[in-house]
Amino acid sequence: MDTSYLASVVKQFEYYKMLGEKAIAQLPDEALFWQYNEESNSIAVIVNHITGNMLSRFTEFLTTDGEKPWRNRDAEFEGHFANREEVMAHWEKGWYRLLTTLRDLDDDQLEAVVYIRNDGHTVMEAINRQLAHYPYHIGQIVYIAKMAANEKWESLSIPRNKSGDYNMRKFTQEKSRRHFTDDL
Repeated sequence: MDTSYLASVVKQFEYYKMLGEKAIAQLPDEALFWQYNEESNSIAVIVNHITGNMLSRFTEFLTTDGEKPWRNRDAEFEGHFANREEVMAHWEKGWYRLLTTLRDLDDDQLEAVVYIRNDGHTVMEAINRQLAHYPYHIGQIVYIAKMAANEKWESLSIPRNKSGDYNMRKFTQEKSRRHFTDDL
């Protein structure tokens, strides 16, 4: 098992990408565009925002400010997708940029300083900032999807009243060092 920080954060980001995708997959197309009220975001809008952030933060990550002049954050909260295919193509574009950038980094770059809106961060701090930000929004996607799917919802983690079964399976395995996502 690769125990480096970078390998671990890649696994974490891949896990949250998978959660978002499994939640979205449970919905009919129209549910991707539903919003509870005018102040709420639809799943499509959240995808647009996450992707805009990923593209801005992780394009030329080490050499330019993470808030790119071409980014229009406010426009990310306006709906502009016509269908599921457009939403998911945009989703993939953001995740590709993020994961490719992370996989190209070396441990010796973790203490380098990068900027986000002129605020200096070490590379590790900048990654941690996004590791908090994206799961926050993935949680919103999952919550909206769970409401929209209602009784058809299939759990993305340990289903209700199945913790005992899950723990029994886990504790019958040999103790070993592994990432919690290795079982997925």
